[in-house]
Amino acid sequence: MTARKVFVWQWGKRGAGPRIAVDLANGLAALPRTSVQLSLSDQAEILHSHHAPANVLTFRTYRSAFGLFCKFLQAPVIITRLFMAILSNRPDIAICAMPGPLDVLMAHALRRAGVPVITIIHDARAHPGDGYPLQMFLQRILIRQSSSLVTFSQHVAKTLSGDASCQGKRILSLSHPPFIGTNAAPPFSHQGKPKLLMFGRLLPYKGLDLLAAALPQVDVPIECRVIGQGPDSPELAELQKINGVQVENRWVPENELSQLIGWADVLLLPYREASQSGVGAMAAAGGRYIVATNVGGLTEQFADNSQAVLCEPEPAAIAEAITSLLKNPPPILPVPDSTLAWQELGRNILDRYLP
Repeated sequence: MTARKVFVWQWGKRGAGPRIAVDLANGLAALPRTSVQLSLSDQAEILHSHHAPANVLTFRTYRSAFGLFCKFLQAPVIITRLFMAILSNRPDIAICAMPGPLDVLMAHALRRAGVPVITIIHDARAHPGDGYPLQMFLQRILIRQSSSLVTFSQHVAKTLSGDASCQGKRILSLSHPPFIGTNAAPPFSHQGKPKLLMFGRLLPYKGLDLLAAALPQVDVPIECRVIGQGPDSPELAELQKINGVQVENRWVPENELSQLIGWADVLLLPYREASQSGVGAMAAAGGRYIVATNVGGLTEQFADNSQAVLCEPEPAAIAEAITSLLKNPPPILPVPDSTLAWQELGRNILDRYLP
């Protein structure tokens, strides 16, 4: 039988987008009679990491806002070049792993070539302080150019279903697969103080204020690291004052992620709002415990994970959840097979949209 040809692309420079594209492409490539072409930005951090893909088509993106502006000025030329490249090796289906500014150009070229476009939408609404200029405007254009959509939570799917740009679009909601985990020892095996980790973009909607108010109420000695990149804020200053808490306001490179997750016993997700959590998926893949607030897509993401504790987005509830988990941790589950999970994601997408 003829192999199904799948094109996967994500042109972000760093963060979850390129990682999702690589893991999805690997999962798809492991399926029977399926060939995959992966495209990443020429500046993607993952290209220089331990998880660098073996076969990838790089696309020259941009280095500044002015560079992005120039790319849009060159849109007719870029679209034509992409269109000609697509015709030379036309895929049966194309998957955008995470929306970015230039994806509308690729989607336009794919549609012109008659290739159905599936876009994985991670956020139905922009989170406060997150994203990039015109993010939702460009995402709506991309949605209109897409044949169908995939989300990693019913929460996002439900929100999208009410948007005018999604009318008539098929929306498939699937679980966020765990990322590649860590080979670290199981949680609490170090016999020292429990190690808590909050990791990701350090923005107000992540509940920094809730965590700052909750940690002093935890009546168990702990070591806590708050790591990620974000603007200096009163909430980070308050966290830095708490005994046993270390704030590291910095970007965490790709090669450090597994080590960082392996350091932690418990991942903290004290969010005020959330679509889903890629960091949480990484912690689950590493067999870590998780304390998450009962908001947005976190509820469904961790409802069936016995190593996760869900609580209300209030300081007292977060403190109680942490304390209860530390004093009486549930049994440690076998580490999930992330490779099989990404294969299953790819299979579900192809079975739905490419019989």
